[in-house]
Amino acid sequence: MIHATLPRTARRSRARRASRILLALTAMSALIGLDLPDAASGPPLGVTTWARPGAEADRVGALFAGGLDGGHFCTASVVRSEDRDVIATAAHCLENTDTTVFAPGYRDGRAPYGLWRLTGVHVAPEWTAGQDPDADIAFATVAPADGGQARVEDLVGGFPVAAAQQAGARVTVIGYPRTMDAPLRCANGTDLLSPTQRRIGCPDLSGGTSGSPWLVDGALAGVLGGFEGGGTVPEVSYSAVMGERAVGLYREAADG
Repeated sequence: MIHATLPRTARRSRARRASRILLALTAMSALIGLDLPDAASGPPLGVTTWARPGAEADRVGALFAGGLDGGHFCTASVVRSEDRDVIATAAHCLENTDTTVFAPGYRDGRAPYGLWRLTGVHVAPEWTAGQDPDADIAFATVAPADGGQARVEDLVGGFPVAAAQQAGARVTVIGYPRTMDAPLRCANGTDLLSPTQRRIGCPDLSGGTSGSPWLVDGALAGVLGGFEGGGTVPEVSYSAVMGERAVGLYREAADG
C-alpha cells in the first residue's frame, strides 16, 4: 500500500487518527473476547484490531531491509510447498531482493522464528516489464539467514493457495503497518473493482501492509497490492485476483 504522495500534515493527522482507533479497539477487545480462536467470535466485519498470536498470525511476517534494525516495509506469508520454503507477497515488495529478510510471527522487536533470506523470486513477466497491477502477486523461496538447514513451513505451517474465488468472498487480511510492531487483522466481504482486481473495506491498513495475505476459509486468495499499489487510503485496499498467472508462479516456486 503506497502513501508516499500524501502531504506530511495529512500523514500526521491520519497517524493520530489510527492511534486513537487502535487504542479504542484494544479496549474493546477485552469486552468482546478477541482472544478466542474461533473467527466467528472475533470483532464485527470491517473492524481492524490486533492479530492475536497463534497458528494463523504466525504464518504472517514482516519484510525487513537487511535486519530488524532496518525497519519493516512490507508483509509476507508462508504458503504450502514441496520443499516447505515458499512465501507470498506483492511483487512491488521485492525490488531489493539481496537485502530483504522475512521475519514470520514478528512482534515487539523480536523474531521468534528467526530471519529468512530470499533464495529465489518468482514474479510475472508483466510485472517486470511494465509493473502491471494485475501481476502484483509474487512468490519467493527462503532459507535461514544464519545459514541453518531449517524449513520455515516446518516451524509455522503454511497457507494453501486457492484461486477463482467468488466476487463477494469474505476475506481476512493480516498485515504489518510500518509504524507498528505487531500485526493487524480485519475480515470483511469483498467485491470486484474489475475482473482482475478485488477490494475490501478495512480501516488502518496503511503503508507496510502491502503483501498481506488475503485469506478465504484459511487459504491464500490474493495479497494486498495491485490497483494503486494496494490503495492510497487506509480504509480501502486492493488485491490482484488470484488467477492462472499467479497460480503458475506459485507452482514454479512450490515445485522447486
